[in-house]
Amino acid sequence: MGERFEVIYHIVGEEGTALEKAKTICLKQTVEVGDELVPDGLIRDHIIGQIEQFSALKTGVYQANISYAIETTAFEITQLLNVIFGNTSIKAGIKVHRLNFGEGILSQFSGSRFGIAGLRNLVGVYDKPLLCTALKPMGKSAVEIAKLAYEFALGGVDVIKDDHGLSNQPFCPYEERVSACAEAVAKANQKTGNHCIYVPNITAPATEIMQRVHFAKQAGAGGLLIAPGLTGFDTMRALAADDAINLPLISHPAFLGTLVTSPENGFSHAALFGQLQRLAGADASIYPNYGGRFGFSRAECQSIADSCQEKMGDYAPLFPAPGGGMTLEKVPDMLALYGNDVMFLIGGALYSRTADLVENVQYFLSLVGRV
Repeated sequence: MGERFEVIYHIVGEEGTALEKAKTICLKQTVEVGDELVPDGLIRDHIIGQIEQFSALKTGVYQANISYAIETTAFEITQLLNVIFGNTSIKAGIKVHRLNFGEGILSQFSGSRFGIAGLRNLVGVYDKPLLCTALKPMGKSAVEIAKLAYEFALGGVDVIKDDHGLSNQPFCPYEERVSACAEAVAKANQKTGNHCIYVPNITAPATEIMQRVHFAKQAGAGGLLIAPGLTGFDTMRALAADDAINLPLISHPAFLGTLVTSPENGFSHAALFGQLQRLAGADASIYPNYGGRFGFSRAECQSIADSCQEKMGDYAPLFPAPGGGMTLEKVPDMLALYGNDVMFLIGGALYSRTADLVENVQYFLSLVGRV
């Protein structure tokens, strides 16, 4: 025992109060007993969290860098998340700002299987942003959804995903939709020579996920959409690590919102949509873009994109995939922020510009230098 990993918390309160909260975190996230019950020796010296640094950020907010022995995680993502925030997540005024994992943690998980380079190889686009869109709205039949997929692929979209609300509804059954969409995209690719991939939503009851995954692969899907806020992050990790699946994973933020929308509680945008996604094996991380309908700021989105691509052991960088009410008029500013290593998720703007989806897609591609 010796290697530790570090969690940086931002804690609200006066200095004395914030310091007491930090000391409580050390105990709550490990031994779950009061300090007077912690025995001397191994448990006090190594098992409980250790405050490595405590400093003021601004009036009423303090930063505590707390380290934990890597063995406390059992080298499982579920227990790792429990150590990071477990019961402390129930307390107000504490936010996980940053995760500093050493090799002892990172080596236990595979990270992204494809990442930016692998996804670029799949779709054959190497130096410009990728374009992703969503099949919608809920209520259309499998035939109607597949027709949309065909037109988007014909126009040149790189990644066509199910909307996250498409599951196995009786009006659009999963297997019927996946078969029809995979066939439609393959037909369009034959016509264009492109390598568009169809990505069905495999977010499902725990007992059905693997069945849907294997059906999607057999039907010709080029990737998988999963919402780890609904299925759990370890489910995504297991899919990413499975050699028999070997498909890129696109992570959707459904049900994760309350973890980042408070300025005082939860996780920072970078930790949740960047670091944890990479640890759990996502190849692209969807999140709401600034200026859209969800209220993320430009700085928060910048922090996500940076976290998706910065050095993190030997892990491959993944695609930041901003979406959520993006308009075509904002493309120049988004390019200035994100550069070329980004996957733009554009839904409504591709549907509403004109009735010609093929032309709408081609217009967008022209905006990012892909004619």
